[in-house]
Order: sequence, then C-alpha cells, then structure tokens
Amino acid sequence: MKYRSLGRTDVSVSEICLGTMTWGIQNNQQDADSQLAVALDAGINFIDTAEMYPVPPNQETYGDTERILGDWLQRNANQREHLTVMTKIAGPGLRYIREGRSITESTIPVALEDSLTRLKSEYIDVYQLHWSNRQSAHFGKHWPNQCTPTSVDIAKEKAQMAKIVVALGDAIKAGKIRHWGLSDETTWGIHTYLTLCKELNVPYPVSIQNEFNLLHIKDWPYLIESCVFEDIAYLPWSPLAGGMLSGKYLDGKRPEGSRWTMVQRQGLFRDNQYTQQAVADYVALASQWNMTPSQLALAWCRQVDGVTSTIIGATTIQQLHEDISAFELELTDSQCQQVLAVLQRYPIPF
Repeated sequence: MKYRSLGRTDVSVSEICLGTMTWGIQNNQQDADSQLAVALDAGINFIDTAEMYPVPPNQETYGDTERILGDWLQRNANQREHLTVMTKIAGPGLRYIREGRSITESTIPVALEDSLTRLKSEYIDVYQLHWSNRQSAHFGKHWPNQCTPTSVDIAKEKAQMAKIVVALGDAIKAGKIRHWGLSDETTWGIHTYLTLCKELNVPYPVSIQNEFNLLHIKDWPYLIESCVFEDIAYLPWSPLAGGMLSGKYLDGKRPEGSRWTMVQRQGLFRDNQYTQQAVADYVALASQWNMTPSQLALAWCRQVDGVTSTIIGATTIQQLHEDISAFELELTDSQCQQVLAVLQRYPIPF
C-alpha cells in the first residue's frame, strides 16, 4: 500500500479510502466488520462516511452508516488512533435532516455532536461540508445554464461562508475535529474558503472529494490544479460511476440487489446511449488486458496526476478484493493512450 500526505497536514493516508455508503441498506454490521478487516489487512487507514448515509438516502436509515462504523470503533478502540476517519455534514435539501436547512454556524455544532455520538468517537479527523448551500455544477448539473451563477448574491454567500469557517475553527479549538474539508465544491468555492481562512485565522481545508471517473472528468484540469498548488488533497468519489464502469448495467441490465434497482436510483441520469457506448469500449479494453472493467477504471483514476486517494466502495468481499487489487496495476503508456482515445470521444457523457 502506498501512502500520501493529506493536503498540508502531516497525516499520512493510504491511496485507497474505504467508502461506506452501502452500510445500512445493502450491507449490515457483519458485512461492514468483514470489509474493515479486509481493508485494514491491505493497509487501508482512511475511511469515509457521512451523516446522510446510507445511499439511497431516506429518513428511516439516516445516520445508520455512522452507527455501524461507530459500533466497530467501540469494539476496536485500539485501532482508532491509527485511522483517519472522515464524515460529512449534509447540505440543504433533505427535510428529515434539520428540516432541510442550510449549513450554518448554528447547524454545524448540532450535526457534529450527532455524528460524534453515532461514531462513538471523541473526535473526527476530517469534517467535511457535503455540498455547498448555493447550487453548483454537481450531481448532473454541469451543463450550460443548469446553474445560474449570475443569480447568486455573492456578498451574502461569502458572509455565510465566513460564519461557517468560524464555526469550524471553534470545533477545531474544542478538539472535536482535527481538520476540515470540502465535498462537491468548485474552484471558486475552494479559493473563497482559503481567503476567508486566512482573514479569520482558521486552519485551511485539507481536502476535497468530488465526483471523478472515466465518465465524468469536469474537474480536470482546473480544479485539480488548484488542489495541487494549494496543498488540498483531491479525493475522487464514485470512481466507478455508481457501478456503471463495472459493465454490470450494460444493455439495460439491472442485477438483483444492485443500487440501480433501488428507489431513487432507477432511471439515473448516468444511463444514456453515450455512457453505454463508452462503457462498452472500456469493457472491451479491459478484456484485452486481462483485467476487470472495474480494475481498469480504478487503475486509471489512480494514475491521474494530483489524485491523493481514491474512495472505493463494495457490497461484497469479492468486489472489495477486486477493487483493492486494482491499485497494484500500472497502466502502460500504450494502454493510457487507448483509454484516452475513448475518453476523448466521451469526456463527460452524463
């Protein structure tokens, strides 16, 4: 296992981050325990979760993923100091989470205490803002005019961001979080937070996790360049595009128990003729090279300059072993060029 610094910190994290959003719907406590055993044995010391997990999110299971991880942490207290655990405060829009309110200086302490309780931990290593209060080009809203930046009250937005920064600084001073990070943010968001942190004497964000994979490269190169130059760890989420890059959803297939068979995942915006064509091409390349399509997608993500750690997720131990082994693969220059040829045809097909 290879390790890298988490942004500007002295924290060393594995190049694989174990994602947990299946825990609570597709996976139970026993499954999670088994996944953690495999991950730790492989040298993974980086775990990501969120208060709104599991996915698909709903009121009945809200918070269960943190509870499952917390159950394990309580039983394995000797492992806590060796792990970097990240969680996230939900942004606006989910009515059953603080009535769908925005992230503010008053909601942060409440959400943080709830996460600490569920995780059964005295601190969180990286506390992340799951998505911004303003609408931004994430979750399929990256096409022209789906977001309208000209309608944003910039002064009001910055004022609210400043209050968020102060609240996070207070949590750091109290020892409840050690670092903070971003998720589903933009280049403007990153630099605005950096400026506010400098003005308010609050530690800078150390990481950002955004959607990034062979079907969705909107962060390359501008946002990733900003991360590298500002010492912010770039952490791709959904490196398999919600499982589509595994090839299991080709030709309309919906394997039993897969996420795309579940409520809120049917008819997902990712599934269209262009993604189908791109995935078919990647599956063909993987077959030529004696690797699985998932391994190709993960090996490609790993070699992108500026990627710190890739967030993987699995519902079975077999899938987890398959994903971890992908990070032992080194794509040749010729293979990278063949992948690039497909990528140039379908750079952001959804």
